[in-house]
Amino acid sequence: MAKLGVNIDHVATLRQARQGTEPNPVWAAVEAELGGADLITVHLREDRRHIRDRDVELLRHTVQVPLNLEMAALDEIVAIALRIKPAMATLVPEKRTEVTTEGGLDLAANAPTITTVVGKLTDAGIKCSAFIDADLRQVHAAQQAGFAICELHTGPYALAVAGSAYDRELERIRAAGEEILNCGMQLNAGHGLNYTNVQAIARLPHLSELHIGHAIVSRAIFIGLRDAVAGMKIAISNVD
Repeated sequence: MAKLGVNIDHVATLRQARQGTEPNPVWAAVEAELGGADLITVHLREDRRHIRDRDVELLRHTVQVPLNLEMAALDEIVAIALRIKPAMATLVPEKRTEVTTEGGLDLAANAPTITTVVGKLTDAGIKCSAFIDADLRQVHAAQQAGFAICELHTGPYALAVAGSAYDRELERIRAAGEEILNCGMQLNAGHGLNYTNVQAIARLPHLSELHIGHAIVSRAIFIGLRDAVAGMKIAISNVD
């Protein structure tokens, strides 16, 4: 069974709606752990629209499971990662105008910068993951840049209507996942997954981790975060 990384960004989004102190993402991490989260994921954006520096500092010293820091390859954010030293850093693309991450990182187009950042993080003992589209060219670029892990962007799959589009996106993910493993890297997946569509992804051979946030936090409004996380763990385990 794949491990579950719970992204708590949207807890911070709600807090920032009033620029106050609640709900507290650190408390959310505790509840997620009690529900069975295997990792905690946060994205420290350049514009600090949800997670803030202090959140990452506190989470680094309070979570009992590995902390995964999603980040752009920006000097300021890289410096924070090197100082805080999360267990894992997932490099993602970032646009000021996007509501959420719109696609995978184009490693092939940014190889020198990305390779340098991966080297710095790896030398500091931080595992590096590349958030990429299900594209074999990006898989090979991730290997060449020195990434230990690839997280496949499952957004197009999550948006696909049942039928040929769904089958095509699922096959792209399957093929990219197989190539990630052939290249000696760890296979993760995430983005847009919910309690229904997660099962087909959870069936991928040798999938290590699923990173899910929005669906879990959305359900938590009605049943609480601890139970929402536990429910996602059940959904992931209910595969043939």
